[in-house]
Amino acid sequence: MATARAVRLLQSSSRWRLGRREVPQSRALAALVPGVSQVDNSSDFLGKRPHRRHPGILQLPCVELPQALAAAAQLLLLQSAMPNVEKQVQALTNYLWSRHLPVGPEELQRRAVYLEEKFLENPDLSQSEEKLRETVLRALRKTTYHWQELSYNEKLSLVYMAARLDGGFAAVSRAFREIQARVPEFQPQTLLDFGSGTGSVTWAAHSTWGQSLREYMCVDSSAAMLDLAEKLLKGGSESGEPYVPGVFFRQFLPVSPKVQFDVVVSAFSLSELPSKADRTEVIHTLWRKTSHFLVLVENGTKAGHSLLMDARDLVLKGKEKSPSDPRPGFVFAPCPHELPCPQLTASKPLACSFSQAYHSIPFSWNKKNLKEEKFSMVILARGSPEEANRWPRITQPVLKRPRHVHCHLCCPDGHMQHAVITAHRHGRDLYRCARVSSWGDLLPVITPSESELPPSPAKDPPGS
Repeated sequence: MATARAVRLLQSSSRWRLGRREVPQSRALAALVPGVSQVDNSSDFLGKRPHRRHPGILQLPCVELPQALAAAAQLLLLQSAMPNVEKQVQALTNYLWSRHLPVGPEELQRRAVYLEEKFLENPDLSQSEEKLRETVLRALRKTTYHWQELSYNEKLSLVYMAARLDGGFAAVSRAFREIQARVPEFQPQTLLDFGSGTGSVTWAAHSTWGQSLREYMCVDSSAAMLDLAEKLLKGGSESGEPYVPGVFFRQFLPVSPKVQFDVVVSAFSLSELPSKADRTEVIHTLWRKTSHFLVLVENGTKAGHSLLMDARDLVLKGKEKSPSDPRPGFVFAPCPHELPCPQLTASKPLACSFSQAYHSIPFSWNKKNLKEEKFSMVILARGSPEEANRWPRITQPVLKRPRHVHCHLCCPDGHMQHAVITAHRHGRDLYRCARVSSWGDLLPVITPSESELPPSPAKDPPGS
């Protein structure tokens, strides 16, 4: 039977009242319940390896670019003799990180109607219809984010390479690690990279599945970017032997609906599309071309996370079926559920992001060798959710304190939980697993069902 202290903890942290046994039907129980939750040892990992290597650990050690890629990037930048490279790199980095999504026509119309009503409410601003329209348009220009499409010519492509090659490689490597660690038997043979840019996805995929991958299809609308990616593969020259064999470059997606790829990737590319309609069309196309996994990666900002959640919902709610592949989709990572993202529905929405350490390319301006790439991702898979572990995801850095650990978890019931884990309340194994886990890992616990709740404590009679 649960102690009174444990019951009070449940009542305050899990939003349901054990005393009355009132559990809303729309949600399951929280992931961690003292005295009930236990380590999911179905793979018998406790008998085979230490807690520090439990199956939920997915964080990569500090990522380092392949030496051939780093050397080619340095050589190409040196040959360009571009002035003020450091300033251009910093300016582009800041711009890409602070970039918002373009405002759609429906949102613009809504804002215009709102501003017009506000101006009409003010009797001191009595004006003609034409003057009112000009006032509204002026206010819209001041308050609306002016999104601009970037045209990647040869110069800007080089600046982008210097700014984003290593960080992009680190983020995609972490996303691929999620698949490799959880489905080690998966050996893809084909990969499609939409918005391939400098080709960091190809290099990351080769580092992860180089033994099995036979075809890499790189698609980018910029011919300059494709040329740069090909030079990087050939050691910085136009005539060398490519470091990764089987790479093909093109400016348009394959037309045939029957052509599918084992892994389809879009890394930092959906945010480059000019409208929501364009993103919708691209996401549907990419999903149709997905045979096993669709990997989407964006900046770890509210804009990047919101964009990925829109893409996630499009795939999950999409009614169109591929004629060659009618299998449904489910969220493989990072969400342990297909419910609305609790980070977005919170009173103060937060970006669901992750961090990956990496060694930066030793350009002259890179004073710090070790850096962190903050990114958001979503990995969608074909099949059934029962095929994946539904363990809670750690969404913030783990706070380790004497004899207890603070973990912020996204739970399979679609809610967030701030769990304070101790060996006394949750058991030694679960406590040790939590203590060695990191931001982005999965916590291997069995989610309790309502029938596994501690018995309801007896109420004292009134006046006792």
